[in-house]
Amino acid sequence: MEQEKTSVTIKSVLDLDAPKDYQIIYLNDDVTTFEFVTDSLIKIFDYEEQPAQDKATQINDTGSSVVAVLPFEIAEQKGVEVLVAARNLGYPLEVRLEQN
Repeated sequence: MEQEKTSVTIKSVLDLDAPKDYQIIYLNDDVTTFEFVTDSLIKIFDYEEQPAQDKATQINDTGSSVVAVLPFEIAEQKGVEVLVAARNLGYPLEVRLEQN
């Protein structure tokens, strides 16, 4: 019995687009505390204390602010982490993702 020979051609795909970055935006509200916003920026986004306080002030003063720009999957995960932490403490903080 004769075996058939098969050949396989492998074509490289080198024209892949880089993952799109997304802005993570905190939206101000009248219930979520300044301390929670500052703490979440430090714990979830690795801010230092003073930059976190400055960003929390900006969110409070302007109504919203971009807190990070990350690839979609990471941005989505961090956004969920913030929302879970906020809801666990009864805060209505909203986080929005927008393509950069």
